[in-house]
Amino acid sequence: MLLSSFSFALVNLIVKIFTDRKDAFPDIQNYPEFELVFFRCVISLVICIAIIRAKKIPFFGVNKKWLFIRGLAGSIGLTLFFYTLSNLPMAIATIIQYSSPIFTIILAIYLNNQKVKRIQWLFFAVAMAGIAVIGMGKIENAPIDPTWIVVGLISAVFSGIAYNAIIKCTNTDEPVTVVMYFPLVAAPITLILLLTTGYVIPQGIEWLLLLLIGILTQIAQVSMTRAFNSESAAKVTPIKYIGAIYAVSIGFFVFDETLSLNATIGIILVLIGVLLNTFFKNLKAKKIKAT
Repeated sequence: MLLSSFSFALVNLIVKIFTDRKDAFPDIQNYPEFELVFFRCVISLVICIAIIRAKKIPFFGVNKKWLFIRGLAGSIGLTLFFYTLSNLPMAIATIIQYSSPIFTIILAIYLNNQKVKRIQWLFFAVAMAGIAVIGMGKIENAPIDPTWIVVGLISAVFSGIAYNAIIKCTNTDEPVTVVMYFPLVAAPITLILLLTTGYVIPQGIEWLLLLLIGILTQIAQVSMTRAFNSESAAKVTPIKYIGAIYAVSIGFFVFDETLSLNATIGIILVLIGVLLNTFFKNLKAKKIKAT
């Protein structure tokens, strides 16, 4: 899980380099967010197709409806997240994305008949209060544009939809098929956007960075899957949120991003709300297993 979190942090770093509005890296061209999604998808798709052919798994899977929903929701969620990365400090964009488990659970009430205890709503409220406090913060003495806070929340909602779709496919399709549907749906959509709105032709080291986005994402996903398969969720899930430390550190040391007091308090509240909910879910799962 440490490797997974670190790999995701490096992906976010590269995306931020490509979309940074302050040009911290003037030798790197600024890319449209959906072009970065496209390159990520192409690399992931090639890897997934190779695995599916080697394992001789049905290419389009079984539960096609929810596989497609997983791909579409994941595509929208990731694209919007890349937009928040380019317009907000890394720490804030990452923390808002960390609210996705909350929306996953809320949506699961209707999509997967999940039961939610009253105390969990308190945890959700703490996390949402944290995002509201972040929205009252400042970036370089200027108020944070609430538009990007909302975009980040919408991204988290679509991530929640994607996670619920994955749950729907757990007993019907192979994990690699579920993973593949994201690039399978996103690649043609982002390709159309590139052809109609314009694109940037990579130069020099940019090719390597674009390749790393896809490779690091694959490493992150595989590492996270292995972590959950090898150890209890109670032990490995909290480690995921060490990504917040990576985000704050990268933002400060690489992009010279400083957080206001409000933003810092808001980040802490979001982490408290999400982690408390995670611990409660794991405790409840242990009790059910024990009985």
